[in-house]
Amino acid sequence: MLDLVIVGAGPYGLSIAAHAAAAGLRLRTFGRPMASWRDHMPAGMFLKSEPWSSNLSAPGSHHTLGDYCQGRGLTAEHGTPVPIETFTDYGLWFARQAVPEVDERVVTSVAPNNDHWHVTIEDGETVATRAVVLAVGVMPFVNLPAELRDLPSDLVTHSSHHRDLSRFTGLDVTVVGGGQAALETATLLAEAGAAPRLLARADQLNWNTPPQPLERPLLRSLRDPHCGLGTGWPSWVWSETPWLVRRLPAALRLRINDAALGPAGAWWLRERCEERVPLLLARRLRAARAQAGRVRLETTAPDGGTETYVTDHVIAATGFAPELDRLTLLDPAARSALRTLGGGRTGGGAPELGAGFRSSLPGLYFAGLLTAPAFGPAMRFVYGAAYTAERLVHAVRRATPVRQLPRPTATPE
Repeated sequence: MLDLVIVGAGPYGLSIAAHAAAAGLRLRTFGRPMASWRDHMPAGMFLKSEPWSSNLSAPGSHHTLGDYCQGRGLTAEHGTPVPIETFTDYGLWFARQAVPEVDERVVTSVAPNNDHWHVTIEDGETVATRAVVLAVGVMPFVNLPAELRDLPSDLVTHSSHHRDLSRFTGLDVTVVGGGQAALETATLLAEAGAAPRLLARADQLNWNTPPQPLERPLLRSLRDPHCGLGTGWPSWVWSETPWLVRRLPAALRLRINDAALGPAGAWWLRERCEERVPLLLARRLRAARAQAGRVRLETTAPDGGTETYVTDHVIAATGFAPELDRLTLLDPAARSALRTLGGGRTGGGAPELGAGFRSSLPGLYFAGLLTAPAFGPAMRFVYGAAYTAERLVHAVRRATPVRQLPRPTATPE
């Protein structure tokens, strides 16, 4: 029997695998390495985070983004945005350097079986393991506004569904959302020859300012400290002390997850966006319907009236909802048995977790987006992978089964 199975091979899954391998655990990792970054982000995008806060994690602080770039003539400097392609290639290099072989087959089911877990693969193979970590990334949690969910996928998509935006050249495209994904998608559409517009509920957009120098006078650094999620004391707490966030009352954690580090555009994108994209603010989507192969959108205008737009395609850059019900590969009996956090715009139905990212079911661990309501906003970013990997692997090494797990709805053959 294995000690650990990792489901997912993005920054969190690969970081956990690197630490687990170094700890001598018997493990297997399943998933296509860096799949979300390779398949679901448009070419031409850049990381919003600084290079030094975008490292995957291995013991000893080896295999950093800077290490990868240094020998390849690439730039990983503070204040210089990193292309998605560079970060993706770095993740693949990290997997080759620091992680045992990754099995790219798809996991279809994770179910409890007495005091261990059965992980079933797409071809029917079943793997028994003492512990399993679900590091499945963001794609199971794609969120579309209710007004758009009934429209066909040839008319409405999520921003994470596009690697190549050139298919929209010459088309009228409406992007819904007001954060970085919306602003950058709309900008890349314009640069690809489409005619985009952006609809946002906010009455003004938030734009980040250029990063402050790493070397600053002491008083200035104390007033506005650097951290993995930007600058300022609130961001410092979220990024550097997830253990403290987890100790806060659940209702407060959910409010933090809802409000902290809200939608904002990167400083380097602003000029490109404002020059080419019509920004229609204070518009709330009221209804949408298909009309002669196009989409008719009805919005509430700033003056309270109705505005209508007819567009060839709608791209919803409306984020992700970390809710357990969307994690269909986890056995329903196990899902219903988990203790969860309740309430919150983005946290309802997320698992309640212990200090080592263990859920209320022995041997079941979570990593990434689903842990943000428990540990705070850092878990929405690559920066949280180091904290997660170190503590999760330590917890797996120490844990032993203490009770029988819920019976699965269907025992894998």
